[in-house]
Amino acid sequence: MTKALISVTGLDTTGIIARVATRLAEMNINILDITQTILGGYFTMMMVVDLDGAHMEFSAIDEALQSVRDEMKMAIHIQRMDIFDAMHRI
Repeated sequence: MTKALISVTGLDTTGIIARVATRLAEMNINILDITQTILGGYFTMMMVVDLDGAHMEFSAIDEALQSVRDEMKMAIHIQRMDIFDAMHRI
């Protein structure tokens, strides 16, 4: 299973989780774990996702999230979980 970590941050507004989850579903990306909170009016969310169903290159997935970034005015970052894990083992 190829996993990735997606972080979403920005000003809180209605529909952030729904919009991000919908875009991921459109790419056949499964959400494995999710946590979110609101800190002083700022929305923060971390998601662990399974990329195996996407049948797209990693860079294409990141590019496909651009429409959500623009529409919601959010910072959305995606990184491979194996790289994330390796960085935090050092």
